[in-house]
Order: sequence, then C-alpha cells, then structure tokens
Amino acid sequence: MAREFSFRWVKLAAVGALMALSAIPARAQVICGGHDYLVARLAAAFEEKRLGYGVAGEVAIFEVFVSPSGTWTILMTDVKGQSCILAAGDGWEDTRATAVGQPGG
Repeated sequence: MAREFSFRWVKLAAVGALMALSAIPARAQVICGGHDYLVARLAAAFEEKRLGYGVAGEVAIFEVFVSPSGTWTILMTDVKGQSCILAAGDGWEDTRATAVGQPGG
C-alpha cells in the first residue's frame, strides 16, 4: 500500500529545531521582540513591507518583508506572540511563480 509523504512533520521538526537553536547562544545576533515593534522598525529603518507569509502547522508564522531597494527580512512569530528576525539580507529579486517541470520551476 503506497502512502503519500507528508511534509507537515518535516516542517514541524524544522520549526522545533529553529526554536531550540534560538535558545543556544551563538555568534550571530538574533533580534526578538513584539511583532508590531519589529514590523515598525523594519518599515522605518529599511522601508520594508510584508510580501507574504506562511503558517508552519500550529507552531509559528513566517513572514517575508522586502523593500524597494532589495533588502529582505524573514520574521518568525511563535504561538506565544514572540517575534524573532531569523534572516536578513539584500539583493531580493521578485520572480514569477512557475509550475514544477517548467524552466525555473
């Protein structure tokens, strides 16, 4: 009997690992705080606006913020309402969504 592979458990494991790693001191600085505060700071400092978001099970929401100049930030908000900047950079390029099997998909 064939079973369909579910990425749900992979996503939940990845989110759990990220949350566990955020508790370990590291050289890279993770910035956490209230969601509204961090979103306001991204807008004021970098002119970033939310491009989209995704839900990771019942564990967290991941949002992508981008600016017209190409800066980007990934913000994770957990079920307790704590938000953390997980990654940030520059050189964001908007691309069209393509179907799997098509060039670029």
